[in-house]
Amino acid sequence: MNERQTVRWTEDGRDRSARWRSESGARPPRHLVVADDRTKADAAYRFACEGTALLWRGDFHNARQLLTALTRRVDRPPRGRPEEADGPAAAFHRHRARQAQRARILGMLLVPLDVDDGRYAVPLRRAPEVDAACRDAYGPPGDDGPTLLSLRELLGLTGAYEWHRKGVPVSALGGDRVHPCFGVFSPVRGEYVDLVAEAPLPPGATRLAYDVGTGTGVLSAVLARRGVRRVVATDQDPRALACARENVRRLVPAGGVEVVEADLFPERPAAPPSLVVCNPPWLPAKPASAVERAVYDPGSAMLRAFLRALPGHLTPDGGEGWLILSDLAEILGLRTRDELLGLIGDAGLRVVGRLDTRPVHRRATTPDPDDPLRAARAAEVTSLWRLGRA
Repeated sequence: MNERQTVRWTEDGRDRSARWRSESGARPPRHLVVADDRTKADAAYRFACEGTALLWRGDFHNARQLLTALTRRVDRPPRGRPEEADGPAAAFHRHRARQAQRARILGMLLVPLDVDDGRYAVPLRRAPEVDAACRDAYGPPGDDGPTLLSLRELLGLTGAYEWHRKGVPVSALGGDRVHPCFGVFSPVRGEYVDLVAEAPLPPGATRLAYDVGTGTGVLSAVLARRGVRRVVATDQDPRALACARENVRRLVPAGGVEVVEADLFPERPAAPPSLVVCNPPWLPAKPASAVERAVYDPGSAMLRAFLRALPGHLTPDGGEGWLILSDLAEILGLRTRDELLGLIGDAGLRVVGRLDTRPVHRRATTPDPDDPLRAARAAEVTSLWRLGRA
């Protein structure tokens, strides 16, 4: 959240205001009512659907119970034809629209966040300790005064803090853990990391490699563990840059990984790299939050830009770009295989080889029967495309 926004409301006959926080970019609510332990779930649901936020003043645990009740109501299966009846692309777009509506409704239950004696605190009965999680997401508290945010976001950032604190084990790193930061996509789908650990390195790759759009830095760590003496990892997001630096310091203690801020490629060294690795967002659709930018790429903009620039950043003899991409967009009818191959050819590249693997995450192996995309997830293949200059 870059610009400071304010919520205004009337409570106990007085005009009130507070800073609005939303990492998803949601706008501050225009209408707000005060709710507490006496508020019924059906009434809260009606307010939320109408666009009226509820500022919780009761017991924190009861607020969580109310959020659960709202979730049950918003997740009721839609009536009428099944979402997948008109084909996978239509099902995908309806699913995204429903997810956006779900996020809007569930984001209407708000809680206060104050700074008490230099610490973040939720001034509600039985509220948990949130200072460490808020510092991890927002940085040190300032003198912003009272703040409001959605309970759903507060629970999300406390959950993200636990991911950051405990880390995610990565098999390609011998079980060592990567610690994703709030707002940075977690490498829970380990199959794409395994592909980078298994693909044959091109000649000269141990001298220098690029990891474009590094995120947590997991692929840079894998390349360094494979013997690449210098890896330059790039990203534009400040949280990703900090996260990658933290992870590579721990995972590659001998050094050799440099994390730099750049739009795709870093400034060119005296000699180009023999290997460039990129795991761009897989689906050409609009992200609904900052963390979704790791999954959704409107118009395949990042993919197109990466492919166009790649030939100019590879050694002419044997240099390879490793494009890690799921075929979910193709299964859903959002992009065809011919379009992908056309982008590769138009960029002056050729396919040297390809490694494929099946996802092993829960949504693919044990699909939810109510998930309209379950058939697409079950058929998905993740590929590492080895690309060379044409």
